[in-house]
Amino acid sequence: MKDGHSQTYPPGLYIVATPIGNLGDITLRALEALKAADLIACEDTRVTAKLLSHFGIGKPTLSYNDHNGADRRPQIIKELQAGKRVALVSDAGTPLISDPGYKLAREALALGIAVTTLPGPSSVMAALCLSGLPTDKFYFAGFLPPKVQAAKDAILSFTNLRATIVLFEAANRLEDTLALLRKQLGNRDAAVVREITKLFEESKRGTLDELLEYYAHNGAPKGEIVLLIGPPQEEAISEEDLIRSLNALLASNGVKEASTILAEQTGRPRKEIYTLALKLIQDQ
Repeated sequence: MKDGHSQTYPPGLYIVATPIGNLGDITLRALEALKAADLIACEDTRVTAKLLSHFGIGKPTLSYNDHNGADRRPQIIKELQAGKRVALVSDAGTPLISDPGYKLAREALALGIAVTTLPGPSSVMAALCLSGLPTDKFYFAGFLPPKVQAAKDAILSFTNLRATIVLFEAANRLEDTLALLRKQLGNRDAAVVREITKLFEESKRGTLDELLEYYAHNGAPKGEIVLLIGPPQEEAISEEDLIRSLNALLASNGVKEASTILAEQTGRPRKEIYTLALKLIQDQ
């Protein structure tokens, strides 16, 4: 392929990220791919029609979503096998995140059809940037199940992850979800990020208790919401326990391996543990 505006788009499936609010966030490549497409598969044709109209793009569209995905996939695959260029978009953000797009991409790949991505806006990444929570490790859990027990089971699966948890949630369920997270995880740091890139963009940060109190007093927020929960607080480990654990690891691991394992378990700097391990070996 050639670079820039002269870039050509051969047959295949193009996974195109679109703005999550501000239309100015669309990329040049996304516009080129949409203009080059023979067909645009979209979550909701009415939503995508507004985007296409804004940029003066007139291309055939076909709805492809959770409700009709199983029926529409063969039709889209047929177009791809006929040598057509198909652009896949969601209502907002990056396709394949909490939508059936991955099934289409997986089937296309299995059939040897070219699949490429045109990266761009993502509410998950944007919310992480705005949350004030650790971004070095995160786990995207999508929407929690609507039934309480199923939601508890889902939360249990990531309770001990030393990572920021990212959830999607509806405004009318936010308080119930915050309360359930508080009960299952304890009073962790969290953030509610809404209307990202839009006029009323807001990031409300605090502990789960503080957020519960805020929304109980102010009511449920409006708009699209991303809920983020910080990792569990690292428990301080005494020097005596640190040495005991390190000696146990050194009995069956090298210095490097033992230091890496203990640093991951305790959150202490690996260099610090490595230096201690060398001292322990020298003192033996």
